[in-house]
Amino acid sequence: MNIKIIAVGKIKETYTTQAINEFVKRLSGYCSLSLVEIPAQEIRDESLCEKYKASEAEKILSQIKQNSFVITLEILGKQLSSEEFSDRLKMLMQDGYNEIVFVIGGANGLHKSVSERADFKLSFSKMTFTHQLIRVFLYEQIYRAFKIINHEAYHR
Repeated sequence: MNIKIIAVGKIKETYTTQAINEFVKRLSGYCSLSLVEIPAQEIRDESLCEKYKASEAEKILSQIKQNSFVITLEILGKQLSSEEFSDRLKMLMQDGYNEIVFVIGGANGLHKSVSERADFKLSFSKMTFTHQLIRVFLYEQIYRAFKIINHEAYHR
């Protein structure tokens, strides 16, 4: 299984990078993992927000293959338990998807064209988190899902 994470912006905090690296290491036995970072644009004029999101969207969409299953992380997406998330990943693997792409937007959210490309919209919470922390949460939940799929201890 190939998992690609497309994220707007770069990780700035060392502790976040260390956490992500730990989960990348743990996941190496379960899947092939790649990360594409799209540069975040600094918005100096709020009236240009949609223009910047559209520019980010072009870069995001160019990284997605036509036959990839796309999961966007959106506040209005569906909330799943860890077990439900695990079941969804297992089902996608059984359905023959070779690549699952997770998309994390920037501070201004996702452009509607990216949201419309999504095969599934996922929300971790109704709360707002930094995009750096959401990356850690996503890596951890992917790892937890593989542990559940393989009936291995970790998730309790």
